[in-house]
Amino acid sequence: MKVALLSKEEMLVHHNRVVTVLNEEGNKHIRAFAGYNNSQTIRSIQAEIFDKDGNSIKRIKKKEFVDVSAVDGGTLYSDSRVLYMSYLPTEYPYTVSFSYEMKTKNTGTLPSWYFIDDFMASTEKCSYEIEYALSALKPNILEKNFEGYAITRKETLNGIQYSVANIPALRDEYLRPSTQNIFPSLVICPVDFYYEGYSGKIYGWKDVGLWMNNNLLRDQDELLPSTKSEINELVKGVEDSLEKARIVYKYVQENTRYISVQVGIGGLKPISAIEVDKVKYGDCKGLSNYTKALLKQVGVESYYVHVEAGKEKIDFEDGVASLAQGNHVILAIPYNDKYYWVDCTSQIHPFGFLGDFTDDRRVLIMKPEGGEITYTDAYLDEENLQTTKGIYSLDEEGDLLGKMEITTKGIQYEEHFGIQNLPDTELVKYYKNYLRKINNLILGKYYLENNQDEVTFKEVIALSASKYASKTDDGKLIFIPNCFNNVQSVPPRYRNRRFPMEIQRGYLDVDEYIISLPKNFDVLSLPKSNSFSEKFGEYSIEFWKEKSQIRVKRRILIKSGTYSKLDYDKYRSFKRKITKLDNSKIILNKKT
Repeated sequence: MKVALLSKEEMLVHHNRVVTVLNEEGNKHIRAFAGYNNSQTIRSIQAEIFDKDGNSIKRIKKKEFVDVSAVDGGTLYSDSRVLYMSYLPTEYPYTVSFSYEMKTKNTGTLPSWYFIDDFMASTEKCSYEIEYALSALKPNILEKNFEGYAITRKETLNGIQYSVANIPALRDEYLRPSTQNIFPSLVICPVDFYYEGYSGKIYGWKDVGLWMNNNLLRDQDELLPSTKSEINELVKGVEDSLEKARIVYKYVQENTRYISVQVGIGGLKPISAIEVDKVKYGDCKGLSNYTKALLKQVGVESYYVHVEAGKEKIDFEDGVASLAQGNHVILAIPYNDKYYWVDCTSQIHPFGFLGDFTDDRRVLIMKPEGGEITYTDAYLDEENLQTTKGIYSLDEEGDLLGKMEITTKGIQYEEHFGIQNLPDTELVKYYKNYLRKINNLILGKYYLENNQDEVTFKEVIALSASKYASKTDDGKLIFIPNCFNNVQSVPPRYRNRRFPMEIQRGYLDVDEYIISLPKNFDVLSLPKSNSFSEKFGEYSIEFWKEKSQIRVKRRILIKSGTYSKLDYDKYRSFKRKITKLDNSKIILNKKT
């Protein structure tokens, strides 16, 4: 990629990409596409396909690229569009040479760069160059994860160039850190820029917040008179600002719908609140700005927040500030010396609950006095709690009849509460997979309760299964007592692990089971109770008999943290031991 800053209001980007695909799994690496909008034009775009011998077999001109909206669900109000190459390979390997040239007047976001495309994709040659017509246009550049790579940097009076060659493909690894923390990359941050009609200068995060508030967010909070009256009526008599915020959040959930347009793809400026008011939909920028306007109407302060969202926790960078960091917008509501975070795109999440999409990461709050970097809420290990209570009986044929109750909190709530919206057929599939240790499972009545005030989710399921306990030739019954929460698996083995081990979110499971024995049967063999711990977790399981019942108590705590790659084998051993104990068997013998 070559980026040319011809002036504060003119940038040219030329990108040339050549990819050889060895098999079907490699097709995803082609990435022959380019985005455009009213402020960003594609001056040229083309591609050429080569066979395994290097012979050209197809040329694709600009008019043959597929032109689609970049907005999920149609064009709607956005002018963001994408040109992409459509090609179905007939044999492997094949090579695609793809290039485009883009021109824009916006210099507020500069293309960043990765020297490694993805896992299982080697880099034969890679270079990034940025030229600037004036020294004032020279950007700040953060070089990330360069250690161990022979990346060269050359700087001239009006430009900087990076290049590297022959990086072998990397295999993905279980529990590795985010790619942003392990792949070599560049974060390019303009200092003196122009964006959508506004000039700006950024030297730190405070400047980003000031510029956003004074320009892109300014005068975007007007509402329809009918909506003002409606929202004022909803909070009538309510004095507490947090309770007002809950009412507003519920109103947004019930009266708008979300469309997907990422920050960056759809620009940085939200559509006005009055436009969302009219159409009743918006992307993360539009819905957050709309909710902020509603909160302002009822006297509740809130702040617009940029965040890098996704299951991987990715922080805003310490060393450099820019408009380009972050792909999502949420709100922060200050109350009693803390922030309540709300994602205005969700129609199902409880007020103030972020889940694993935006939890525990450095974000940028746009305050009137400037930008501020802070952390969103973290759901710490024991807070991600699942309690399972099970009662079941076995008969003389080994058939099981019982009931299970699961209650989840924290991130484990996030993983469970969505099933409330599944149709019955899908819910049956879900539980058959979740309880896959129980053969011949038949679900009975079930009850699901989503307590959004306490952010807990309860599942109560009646179930049965024929021949759960295996019957031996001499009449004994053999079964695994832990049938309700037995999904542990041993992590994959790596001969030469490359990356550190990172557990981004810990959790705690607490289980209690009561098992009623069949008539005329007694315990012949009961597993021994056991407990042990390592730096990354704790486990205990107890078995004991009370009259005609067996009781089981189980507890497993996994601790979040970053660990040495040398710890990975210890973690595998830890999980292997848990799996073995989880699958301990009880043997019942018929009384004589």
